[in-house]
Amino acid sequence: MTDSSCTPLVYVVTLTWNQREDTLGCLESLTQMTYPNYRLLLVDNASADKTIEAVQERFPHIKIIVNSQNMGFSGGFNIGLRHALAQGAEYVFIINNDTFVEPHILDELIAHADSPDVGILAPKIYYASEPNRIWSVGGGQHPWTLEMIHKGDGQLDQGQWEQVIERDYLVGCALLLKRSMLEKIGLFDTGSYFPIYYEDVDLCLRARMAGYRLLLVPNAKMWHKVSASGGGSDSPRERYLMARNSVRFFRKHARDWQWLAIIPYRLASALKTTARLLYRGKYRSALSYWRGLRDGLITSFTPGENAPCAF
Repeated sequence: MTDSSCTPLVYVVTLTWNQREDTLGCLESLTQMTYPNYRLLLVDNASADKTIEAVQERFPHIKIIVNSQNMGFSGGFNIGLRHALAQGAEYVFIINNDTFVEPHILDELIAHADSPDVGILAPKIYYASEPNRIWSVGGGQHPWTLEMIHKGDGQLDQGQWEQVIERDYLVGCALLLKRSMLEKIGLFDTGSYFPIYYEDVDLCLRARMAGYRLLLVPNAKMWHKVSASGGGSDSPRERYLMARNSVRFFRKHARDWQWLAIIPYRLASALKTTARLLYRGKYRSALSYWRGLRDGLITSFTPGENAPCAF
């Protein structure tokens, strides 16, 4: 085994809110990783299902931060990021708690992280329910509409995504974040911008604007139980938050000339999404979707923590 004193310290941070069994499974997987110099940190968003007691019993060595209230995805992970950086972490690997990983995942990610212009790295992510079907390999971003382009999502893995490649966007399900990048661009934007959904898109765009590259590392692999934290795919809560935060993202980042493409594209997308939800009988989700679009347009909000931070 490699001497841990010769390898960068990686803090592995996962966030939980009332998902005890998923969290226990994720932590069990993370404890099996082969990288020689990592520490596990669990941030709990005020769970009421005895998650903390169960984790303390099964994994007494894992550090736990218990929030007094639900801080959302961005706020909860920011608490973990601050703690990790304060403890001297050179990298922080944030990961959803409804996942499990291949043991060499950190070894593979760190092996490609040394270049000073690399800020974020991500593994290849599969569906837990279909272990050979790709859930995410990151994506591109359209220069006019700012939409994410996901060409690999949903594909069966037949060796078509085997090379380390640069991406415009990597999903927040699992990200290896470099300390120097976080010190330059800041943490997840909280405030009233992105408590959950689009916080990863925002972070990736800010990283690229600061000159950092984002890498997909396909030999680093993990599996995701999709949409458990959002109440299930196309749930009213998920549709509301996705719609609201998409509008907030465009309000924050779009330039004047880009609105010429964004408005017609997003209107067509909204109509298509509504038709799909209605066809599936998800009437509450369709209504929540339009409420989210409305609230994203009319609600004023304050920038959060997307400024350089000192630790």
